[in-house]
Amino acid sequence: MTNMPDPIRSPLLETNDRIAHGFFTTIGGVSSGIYDSLNVGVGSKDAPEAVAENRRRVAAYFDLQPADLQTLYQVHSPTVLTITEALPSPRPQADAMVTNVPGLILGALSADCGPVLFCEPDAGIIGSAHAGWRGALAGVLENTVEAMVNLGAERSKIRAVLGPCIGQDNYEVGAEFVAEFTARDQTYEQYFRPSTDPARKMFDLWSFISDRLTKSGVQAASLNLCTYADEARFFSYRRTTHRKEPDYGRQIAAIALRK
Repeated sequence: MTNMPDPIRSPLLETNDRIAHGFFTTIGGVSSGIYDSLNVGVGSKDAPEAVAENRRRVAAYFDLQPADLQTLYQVHSPTVLTITEALPSPRPQADAMVTNVPGLILGALSADCGPVLFCEPDAGIIGSAHAGWRGALAGVLENTVEAMVNLGAERSKIRAVLGPCIGQDNYEVGAEFVAEFTARDQTYEQYFRPSTDPARKMFDLWSFISDRLTKSGVQAASLNLCTYADEARFFSYRRTTHRKEPDYGRQIAAIALRK
């Protein structure tokens, strides 16, 4: 079969043969039009059979079955689930998962928000998180780390990588957005720089997430890839909105313990 997914990988997560991961792009699927081509978003208006085939291809990358691919009903929350088996239907509302069970693929869908993959290789514990600004501000990253520690991970050995998400050059926000951050912590002003519009600012989600991870005591890295700017490889909610397109696809970041 040609045109199969070839995800981006991070050296920080490639620690041993027990753990497999990938930050998947839009390339390697069967969807067409605005969903071209590896759209895994079951909440999109794409043809369900195309999404199902795309998810099958993601699972096949891990030598697993579609039922092994776990994704949540993401709601920009700080909620983390510890799972030991496939998720029930309908999908639970949460934004992160951790497990120590081989054969479960933990996936985080995104289209500008920050997908973060976690592993603690010695303990054999993995996690995934969907971290947009709201979830990151509310503590989804720290909660994921705590859930891994509760499973037996050693905090200093946890590795976390931020995948493709919107970069500061394309993330313009209003004064009320800035105010929500600085009301929490005045030092968060550092994550904003001036826009060409004096009433607005440009937000650095990459650094905000990376700093939150580092301060939680884990080893952190970022791919520093912008979903908005790289149309050839990534879906972008904001790019779609600016173009007034009717819908958008979702890419996936995923990690699994091999059986």
